[in-house]
Amino acid sequence: MAIEPDHQARERKDLAQALRGLREASGLSGERLAVRCNMSQTKISRIETGRALPTVIDVQRILTALDVPEDVSDELLKLARRANVDYASWRTYARVGLYRKQAELKALESTSRVMRHFLPAVPTGLLHVRQYAEQTLSRVVRSDPAKDVARAVQARLDRQSVLDDRSRTFTFLLTEQAVRWRRTDPKVMAAQCMHMADVSMKPNVEIAVIPQTTQVPCTPMNVFVVYDERLVTVELFSGEVVLRDPRDISYHLDLFELFLDHCLRGTEATDFLRESAEDFMRLLD
Repeated sequence: MAIEPDHQARERKDLAQALRGLREASGLSGERLAVRCNMSQTKISRIETGRALPTVIDVQRILTALDVPEDVSDELLKLARRANVDYASWRTYARVGLYRKQAELKALESTSRVMRHFLPAVPTGLLHVRQYAEQTLSRVVRSDPAKDVARAVQARLDRQSVLDDRSRTFTFLLTEQAVRWRRTDPKVMAAQCMHMADVSMKPNVEIAVIPQTTQVPCTPMNVFVVYDERLVTVELFSGEVVLRDPRDISYHLDLFELFLDHCLRGTEATDFLRESAEDFMRLLD
């Protein structure tokens, strides 16, 4: 279950205080604990003061070094797993300006080398043409938060320059539904498909597509992005979840590879996108 931000802050504070209390009860200094955990003393200090969020593995190493009883260790590991899950609602982003979310994504992309996008329902903003981006960011149901669409669209388009940075690699894995879902009129849909075909020709970009006729032994549930092997973002209707637990990251990498094994890739995927664009253009006749 996703956790609200104030609850997240409390759990992270509780975790930091519990780890510090256990160390002090053991009689170990921060320096001695750092040696036992093969961490720096600075990292131990930052964890105990709440300035750094430890991974589940970090917590496990600290608890092992402190020889914490199993029942206490189990509870703190559960707390660490919860603390390593972020949730932010789209209402929150809309309140402070949706363009700020684009700035967050730009910063995340600029610090990542390998990005894997799983897109079962819609192309990601890095692949959008302007008119398609305007449609996807526009309010569609009454309870949608109000958005500064123009500013958010421009910020989304500005992010796309990262695709020209050949030191970074991108894999965009789409289902046929994500390619063909009629989000807007046929002319814009055709332009969107042709744009994706063009982007797929970049040397550091792969766009792969799972055709509807392909049998796949798993059901696509959510849009997710894996940044290197350090975190996963998962999109929901109401907001976004960020996962940092190495087991969650490993699980999503395995899912990504499973779906990738059933894709059209390379020129086959590019041809599929161009054919989809032609199909939409025929609707204009």
